[in-house]
Amino acid sequence: MGQRLSEDSNPDQEIDVAELQEWYKKFVVECPSGTLFMHEFKSFFGVTNNKEAANYIENMFRAFDKNGDNTIDFLEYVAALNLVLRGKLEHKLKWTFKMYDKDKSGCIDKAELLEIVESIYRLKKACHGELDSECFLLTPDQVVDRIFELVDENGDGELSLDEFIDGAKRDQWVMKMLQMDVNPGDWMSDQRKNS
Repeated sequence: MGQRLSEDSNPDQEIDVAELQEWYKKFVVECPSGTLFMHEFKSFFGVTNNKEAANYIENMFRAFDKNGDNTIDFLEYVAALNLVLRGKLEHKLKWTFKMYDKDKSGCIDKAELLEIVESIYRLKKACHGELDSECFLLTPDQVVDRIFELVDENGDGELSLDEFIDGAKRDQWVMKMLQMDVNPGDWMSDQRKNS
């Protein structure tokens, strides 16, 4: 749901100076003030005027905004790019968990996951004009119930970070439901190619 959760990237590959300079040039062109604001982030994903998709993108923005100042500076931008483009599966899952844990309790409850799944359904529909076959088969409530059945090992009604990571790694369906087709990695790669 947050990004493509795969191990296709090479987490051991370091960012070279030339690549970092390219990222900086792109960042300065896109964000001449030196910071990326929420409205700019939304426009990157094409959800500026789409209230249904904006909630998900706002959560993503907040997860990248490490210091909580409601902007993404260059260091946060590099950290986000590095995670999205090179991060290990476990790091991506931890980031996704953080994004879903809106109340920062250290666990994801059904209400938090339902809000995310509903946002993703709306975002998929907004970005693609339709839902994929998985979305037609199950309602958001059914998706949440099934994820909890498969992942909530101790049955306490909350997903811990360990349960979340283990469940996503263990079950392909859960992994698919925990990713989102509006992939920041694809967008960032496309933007880098176009600059």
